[in-house]
Amino acid sequence: MTGKVVKIGCASGFWGDSMVGAPQLLFQAEMDYLIFDYLAEITMSIMARMRAKDPAQGYATDFVTVTMKRLLPEIARRKVKIISNAGGVNPAACGAVIRQMIADAGLDLKVAVVQGDDLMPGIETLKDKLRPMVKGAERPARFMSANAYLGAGPIAMALKDGADIVITGRCVDSALALGPLLHEFGWSLTDYDRLSAGSLVGHILECGAQATGGLFTDWRDVPDWDNIGYPVAEVSDDGSFVVTKPQGTGGLVSVGTVSEQLVYEIGDPAAYRLPDVTCDFTAVRIEQVGEHRVKVSNAKGQPPGDEYKVSATYMDGFRAVAQLTIGGREARARARRSAEAILTRTRKIFQTLNLGDYRAVSIEEIGTEAMYGDNARPGALNSREVVMKLAVSHAEKAALDIFVREIAPAGTSFAAGTTGSGGGRASPQPIVRLFSCFIQKAALPVSIELGDGAAKPVAVMTVGGDVCGGPAGLPDTTPAPKQTDLSVPLIRLAWARSGDKGNDSNIGVIARKPEYLPAIRAALTPEAVQQYFAHRCQGGVMRYEWPGIHGLNFLLKDALGGGGIASLQNDPQGKAYAGMLLDFPVPVPAAWGLKPD
Repeated sequence: MTGKVVKIGCASGFWGDSMVGAPQLLFQAEMDYLIFDYLAEITMSIMARMRAKDPAQGYATDFVTVTMKRLLPEIARRKVKIISNAGGVNPAACGAVIRQMIADAGLDLKVAVVQGDDLMPGIETLKDKLRPMVKGAERPARFMSANAYLGAGPIAMALKDGADIVITGRCVDSALALGPLLHEFGWSLTDYDRLSAGSLVGHILECGAQATGGLFTDWRDVPDWDNIGYPVAEVSDDGSFVVTKPQGTGGLVSVGTVSEQLVYEIGDPAAYRLPDVTCDFTAVRIEQVGEHRVKVSNAKGQPPGDEYKVSATYMDGFRAVAQLTIGGREARARARRSAEAILTRTRKIFQTLNLGDYRAVSIEEIGTEAMYGDNARPGALNSREVVMKLAVSHAEKAALDIFVREIAPAGTSFAAGTTGSGGGRASPQPIVRLFSCFIQKAALPVSIELGDGAAKPVAVMTVGGDVCGGPAGLPDTTPAPKQTDLSVPLIRLAWARSGDKGNDSNIGVIARKPEYLPAIRAALTPEAVQQYFAHRCQGGVMRYEWPGIHGLNFLLKDALGGGGIASLQNDPQGKAYAGMLLDFPVPVPAAWGLKPD
């Protein structure tokens, strides 16, 4: 790369990420911007509950009390600008606390707060303007929170106005990187290829160490997990960038690790819709250009639509999760019988108190490959150490107060070998359910507040109309090998990573070698993947071609039991789905020299 290079590091991939990321990047790497990504759909649900209890809360408190409190003097000394969505559902409160900390430390740093994503102040007027993401979905009667996914424009404007720290509420994760790039390079808001490339920078960085070896399929190749490096992107004006990490840190930056992060939480890679651009990532090139240095290029883009995505939440009853460990022969059968006995007993109590039945129940015998359904190996069913996980939901908290009281008696009433209650008595928790929808951009005024009490309006890019992706690129039409002499698990042929979007899960599959892709495609038909996940996936499977990385992307609809807090499953975000699919048998020629299981 030649010319100006902007260096952006990401120190946090979610709310609760390690406290080592920020000091590592500040002290061990050179950078212009440090971004912190805290928000996911499940996180917004938690923050909405926080604000409901205390109007001064609803933001990522550890960003303030752990990161900023320790590092503000070093941030000021190094002149590194900070961009974060730590504001959650209450960015004004987050910004006010940080300004006070800056004043107490005697520092000269300017804080900008992006406002406008929160629909709740005007929800009675705006609710009729919401268009459900799922056609025919019923709009909740009452909302707990409703936040639009804003774009990068407000962040760029705040930086132009001299902000050293920019705090946002809900914006798309990738905007945290695109905003600084718009400011630094002065990209046109209609240069969609560059906007797509800048968004891709953010997408690769947004989950922190997931791009530098975290969650990698070939985990044995990733050294020093305890000192894993957090990612840095070195971005050029043409939008190409190199992913790397601080020297002396653990982890791995390779074609595989970066490719896996590319496919994370993506639906159609030819039409990844963001507020600023509709991205086409199908032709993206990923190349190793040095030790722990991977170049990413060739993202394409088209105009954005005229709507924001809105993540709204609402209360929908209560849930409780109980666990008991059961050891010895036939542990699985005894765990199942214990769970069923607890349900039968509590249902009888409910009848006497006129409380009604459970809305939903989930029994999983953890340790027996329960998440695999019918794909579980026979040997796993004979485990002599099982955790009975029993999750339930009910319209009334009083019913679940009874449920949690009736767990402990299993230790003396039911199966021998019952022990370990998983951290003590469970407690009922509210179910905060997600309602995903759209709203016209013109309906939401967006502004930035720079500490002077005034809100400065921000112009928002709107194009209008339905947007589809650009040319998706032709898939490799090389036929699958005709002579297949043995079957190998998919992991011999591919890397894979899974993620969640509400109640859907995606699994991206990247061939280790281009010549493997036809065999993978022939085996992993949408129908075959649907059948493999039949015990989880209720809405069908869509398969997308990803020719630039010799890959495929699968979108499993309605596969997470409601997703997030609403799900009773042990894996409510589908994090293990890629690992499960990597066991899928794929016929291959013996000449490839691959070893079967």
